[in-house]
Amino acid sequence: MADDVVLAPRFWLPLAVVVLGLAVLPLALLWPPALWLGLVLSLFGLFLLLQSALLRLAFNDDALLVWRQDTLLRRFPYSAWLGWKLFWPGVPVLFYFREQNSVHLLPVLFDATALRQQLATRLPQLSTTD
Repeated sequence: MADDVVLAPRFWLPLAVVVLGLAVLPLALLWPPALWLGLVLSLFGLFLLLQSALLRLAFNDDALLVWRQDTLLRRFPYSAWLGWKLFWPGVPVLFYFREQNSVHLLPVLFDATALRQQLATRLPQLSTTD
């Protein structure tokens, strides 16, 4: 990972999901299923928070890399990419990219501005307007 551009983590999305889950909990007094909805949302937010702390996206000369601490989990060579998009550009929360054989959707748990800059630099032929 020495020469790679590593994106900084961004914790506001997981924290917003946790807060949303906690905000739903009091609705259980009026609508009992809100208890389960609030718990599920809160747990999902905590899961995303853990992922934000552990996972890193890195860009090198020929691939997007997904790291968990010092372990490389996945490598996505740019040569296999067909397109990419950040959904809701004002408040990007979802990153989509398509490879020749698969489609990937990732929550934006990292610096979205740096992500957009790296994608535009490394994959200018696939650059999309948000």
